[in-house]
Amino acid sequence: MSDMRLIVAGAAGRMGRVLVNLIATTPGVTLSAALEGSANEAQGKDAGLLAGCGALGVPVTSDPLQAVIAADGIIDFSTPKTSVELAGLAAQARIAHVIGTTGFSGEDLKAIEAAARHAVIIRSGNMSLGVNLLAGLVEKVARALGPDYDIEIAEMHHRLKVDAPSGTALLLGAAAARGRDIDLDAQSVRTRDGHTGARPEGSIGFAALRGGTVVGDHMVIFAGPGERLELVHRAEDRGIFARGALHAALWAHGKKPGLYSMADVLGLTA
Repeated sequence: MSDMRLIVAGAAGRMGRVLVNLIATTPGVTLSAALEGSANEAQGKDAGLLAGCGALGVPVTSDPLQAVIAADGIIDFSTPKTSVELAGLAAQARIAHVIGTTGFSGEDLKAIEAAARHAVIIRSGNMSLGVNLLAGLVEKVARALGPDYDIEIAEMHHRLKVDAPSGTALLLGAAAARGRDIDLDAQSVRTRDGHTGARPEGSIGFAALRGGTVVGDHMVIFAGPGERLELVHRAEDRGIFARGALHAALWAHGKKPGLYSMADVLGLTA
């Protein structure tokens, strides 16, 4: 069986370079294209050299149309606008699209859902095994403890992260909302400032911290009468996200079109 040919979108970024390196050293997959914006200074440079794994003969390009023609899948840690565009191209080419991008609007998500009618799309706010196991625990704990326990989600990331709350925090919030059978958008509290009054009953609070080089810390707090339960995940290496994304791409190869999550990839759904 031939190698799965993969495109890395955002190839010159932190995650992109880790992915290029991982693909170059993993049997069964090959890097077919490396995408970046046309204004990125990496244009034309060898993606392997940028990633520190040696020349791969794959120059960074801004032409996704030519890239998808010769590919079996896309692994994408880029921007919401780029991810939506790539989802459309993946649908046209009938290839897999693994999306690790965060910060999508409601309209963006609708466009991705539409593309998933023709492409295998896996979208997750976090690709790591540990975080997705944590999400499953959060859902079960939220259901078991009930509304007497207030839910707060705190996250911290490096100073360069541009969206808040993080995609992982929202993933965990969605898990808690499922456990409580409530609408996260209607019940979430994103900011607190000044005289806010008492905490709204049944709400799910978010706190976002930014600084330094923190890869990603997340804590889900269940604060109840006389006790507090804290579930924590700390990411120490970006490689966990790259390995999860590559695992998802291989899982997607040959699957029927649809919108999937990492819970599907890891067999955590019922």
